Amino acid sequence: MCGILGYTGPRQASDILLNGLAKLEYRGYDSAGVAVLDKGEIKIAKNKGRLKALEEKIKAGGAEKISGTCGIGHTRWATHGEPSEVNAHPLWSDDMSVVAVHNGIVENYREIKNELSQHGYKFYSQTDTEAAVKLIDFYYKQAQAESDGRDKDKLPLKAILKAIKKIEGSYCFVLLFKDYPDEVWGARKDLPLIAGQGQGESFLASDVSAILQDTRQVYYLDNLEIVQLKKGVVRFFDTEGYAKPKELSEVTWDMNAAEKGGFEHFMMKEIHEQARAVKDTLGSVYNSGRIHLNEMGLSDESIKEISQIYIIACGSAYHAGAVAQYVIEDLAKIPVRIELASEFRYRNMPFDKKALAIIISQSGETADTLAAMRRAKENGIKTLAIVNVVGSTIAREADSVFYTMAGPEIAVATTKAYSAQLIAAYVLAIQFAKVRGELDENASEKLIEEIQKLPEKIDEILDEKGRLEEIAYKFVNARNAFYLGRNIDYAVAMEGSLKMKEISYLHSEACAAGEMKHGPISLIEKGMLVAGIMTQKSLYQKLASNMLEAKSRGGFLLIVATRGCEDLKDEADFVFYIPETDEHFAASLAVIPLQLLGYYVAVARKLDVDKPRNLAKSVTVE
Repeated sequence: MCGILGYTGPRQASDILLNGLAKLEYRGYDSAGVAVLDKGEIKIAKNKGRLKALEEKIKAGGAEKISGTCGIGHTRWATHGEPSEVNAHPLWSDDMSVVAVHNGIVENYREIKNELSQHGYKFYSQTDTEAAVKLIDFYYKQAQAESDGRDKDKLPLKAILKAIKKIEGSYCFVLLFKDYPDEVWGARKDLPLIAGQGQGESFLASDVSAILQDTRQVYYLDNLEIVQLKKGVVRFFDTEGYAKPKELSEVTWDMNAAEKGGFEHFMMKEIHEQARAVKDTLGSVYNSGRIHLNEMGLSDESIKEISQIYIIACGSAYHAGAVAQYVIEDLAKIPVRIELASEFRYRNMPFDKKALAIIISQSGETADTLAAMRRAKENGIKTLAIVNVVGSTIAREADSVFYTMAGPEIAVATTKAYSAQLIAAYVLAIQFAKVRGELDENASEKLIEEIQKLPEKIDEILDEKGRLEEIAYKFVNARNAFYLGRNIDYAVAMEGSLKMKEISYLHSEACAAGEMKHGPISLIEKGMLVAGIMTQKSLYQKLASNMLEAKSRGGFLLIVATRGCEDLKDEADFVFYIPETDEHFAASLAVIPLQLLGYYVAVARKLDVDKPRNLAKSVTVE
């Protein structure tokens, strides 16, 4: 799984596919490949490694060997089978009648392989995808045998329909059929697929950024929908094979937002874009002196009826949710449970029918989060999605949507989307508190004024980033790190620790500071980085005690504290002060130096910051 592209039109398909896949490199991948249909023959080129190696391989073989104006492409992140040329997509049927690329997981692929083996099919790869391709081929040949010739144009549709009814799991398939030289077919379940329409040409992609240089006219496929591309024509079908009308949408965001803009890495560019993301996200719901949530379906009456809140998310979105838990409970006095989506979806718990489930996902396609949201909806829980991608599956299926205004985020390690999620949480907390009588007009307005000051304060922190770069080089050869905090600071510690481990590969652990003595303190050794976050005044002394325990065992103390906090000024090895703000919003400032620290350690280690190993931007498999 990872990046998918399909094209049919007047231009050379391989050029379109390679250019489009290059726009999806940020999602992470370990192999790549393309298939092009030309004069009744399907030509395939693929390899382990980066797209650049694939381009060189195609050029070395001669452009004529992969020419044609209809094709599909893929960047793969291995799930079944090691990264290799054999396991790379596209994959094909025994006689090359059907070729496909696939995102997702076919859960019953072993069963399918066993059945197809009895019909004479041979398998050459370790992938689950090969089983699906050959199942479609099996039903395609069956449809051919049963055809009277008048339904020739429907044979691919019939094969796909029968196959997806048998396939278990999640998928996004894009296919070529050798007998249909100008057509590309696609189908999706739980994973994103977007169709684009141009002048005499059509596109399929797993992410709109892959086709934005060619068209801004797109269709967002619904779940369990099938699509057929012809040159300049896009048709849709439901699971019974009936044609479906669909509304064309226009993408309005600027492609320049997806370029580095002079920064060495997308991650650093996006760290610097956080001030704008904060400002734009607040501005999207606050104007004329009021917070407006009615447009997203949150009326005052529905807010008053909320008995409790479930916040459901994964990864950094979960950490944003952890901050939200503290802020909402403190301001709005509503009980909040923060839930890992991958655990929530399998819980047999009593559901409160008057609860609100807040679903947080940057991409709006996170597999576990989507499944957890569906579980909440099945149990009668109203859902509110906080997402960054318009038209994403979670956004379409949620009862209400709060769109964050981070813009396209390219680096795998999220920064600005996380910061935008925090702003959404603050706004919800303030409005919920105001509607429910926990805050008066004056108090809520003062809190909004504090949020409006955050962009300027974020830029203040970035002006001092050089201090963190100097410190980072001390930990080039470090093996472990601890991040400690209490209350909101613990939520920030989790995000800071994640940033360090995912891009620098330095093992780090976030710990609620009071839990250190219950086991983790045994791991501290001389020179180990111990980062403490200190933004909650009532907890300064508590955290200071925990940090000094770490120092007495040889830890290198790095403190992120609000200006005016003097508790560890003399004892710490390094202190980074952030501007003062309301303590409810301190996470938005404290996280910035931790993002920078992780970034600079990764750069010092000469690692690929934007595309860390084994990680993908959008986790669309369980």
